[in-house]
Order: sequence, then structure tokens, then C-alpha cells
Amino acid sequence: MVDYRVEMDSLGEVRVPADALYAAQTQRALQNFPITGMKPLPAFIWSMALIKRAAAEVNLELGLLDESLANAIMQAGDEVLAGQHHQHFVVDPFQAGAGTSHNMNTNEVLANRANQILGYAVDAQGKPVHPNDHVNMAQSTNDTIPTAIRLGALWRLDELLAALGRFVEVARGKAAAWDDVVKTGRTHLQDAGARSRRMGERHRATDGQSALRGGGSAAAGHRRHGGWHGLERASRLSRAHGRQAVGAFWPGALRKR
Repeated sequence: MVDYRVEMDSLGEVRVPADALYAAQTQRALQNFPITGMKPLPAFIWSMALIKRAAAEVNLELGLLDESLANAIMQAGDEVLAGQHHQHFVVDPFQAGAGTSHNMNTNEVLANRANQILGYAVDAQGKPVHPNDHVNMAQSTNDTIPTAIRLGALWRLDELLAALGRFVEVARGKAAAWDDVVKTGRTHLQDAGARSRRMGERHRATDGQSALRGGGSAAAGHRRHGGWHGLERASRLSRAHGRQAVGAFWPGALRKR
């Protein structure tokens, strides 16, 4: 039994696992960048699928994308947003090209899944949905990857803030517990001062810096960007999939005016 299929790209033939939703470009990346064996984080996969899904909806509304193709791409995107097909996102996070291979991995998975929805096998000739021409329409790696990083980071922001809150709590406890411990003064990574310092004093300073850099900066950033209006359809999609914060922070270049 053949456990692979043959795909073609500009370099020629390449063997791809028979049941993989990805295609030649992703397979090339697997061969070229066997760095860590790691896979993309769910936050990144979710963000990339959201971008492609929103782009298909926009391109449909603009009359640039056939309705049947757009609907199939959007359905494929919804499936990925719901947690399906993540095993087909396989490119190592450490790879050259500013994320091009990750972008193509997403394009190929959504294109092949959209073709399946339209009744075509992944190895069928004449599949209607193309990863570049349709899924990646009016996009570039230079657009999608920075946007996905922002969206993914915002998805995980609550976890980061919770961890920082716990750090501040622990620092305050250590400040109290070590308040009577005297240590020698030094300047490396600390405020300069040729004097002894109490351990508790140092941990109180750490607590204050954390609050400033975490809560203070985050709050300032929220105020700075609070006026951004997310792309309406992306905001709606993010709320539908339980990522309510995303819409308010959609990058300015894509905001709806």
C-alpha cells in the first residue's frame, strides 16, 4: 500500500504523506528545517486560520472570490478554529524566511480541506481551491505572520497577567520573610549604590518594577490602542470562538474606518 502521494512544485516532485492536508511547500519546509521537532502553538494556528477565514469573507464581499470557494475556505477555517486538523500544522517554529513556510502550511491545509468539502480528494486532479490563488488571496507572509503573532499573544494575555500577578504576590511574601537579611550592595542588574541592602528591600523593589512593567505598561498600552476598531468580521469571529479581546486590537493597517 502506498503511504504517500506525489505533489508538484516549481522544484519538481515531492512525496507527501497520503493523508496529509498539507502539500509540497510544507513538505519542503519539513525537509529543510528539521531543527527542534516542535510544532506551532495552538494560539498561532488559531490566529492564522482566523486571518485566512476573514480574508475569504472579505474577498467574497469584494467580488474577488467565487462564492462556493469562499464558503468552503470559511468552513475549513471554522473547523480549524474549533480545534480540528491541528495535526496537519507541522512546520518547525524555527525556520528561515520570516514565516513563509508557516503561511504556506496554513494555505495548503485550508485549501485541501476546502477541496474535500467541495467533494475532491487531496490527490484529485483539477481541485478548484488553490492555496496561493484563493486561500492566500491579497495577502503576504509579511502581513499574516505579524498579525498572527499579535492575535495569538492577545489570546494568551490573560495567562501572562495571571502569572505576573502570582509573581508579584510571591515577591511581596519574600520581601516580608527576608526583611532582616542583609546582603552586600552590587550594581549588576540593580540600581547602583555602594552600600548594603536588605533582601526584603530588594524584593520590594522587584515587586514595584513588576507592577510598573506589567500592569503599568499593559494599562498604558490599552489606553493607547483603545481607540482601534477591529476589522468587523474578525471581531465577530473572535467573539464567536471565545477570543473576545482580539477584535479591539486588530492591527491598525487592517482596521475598518
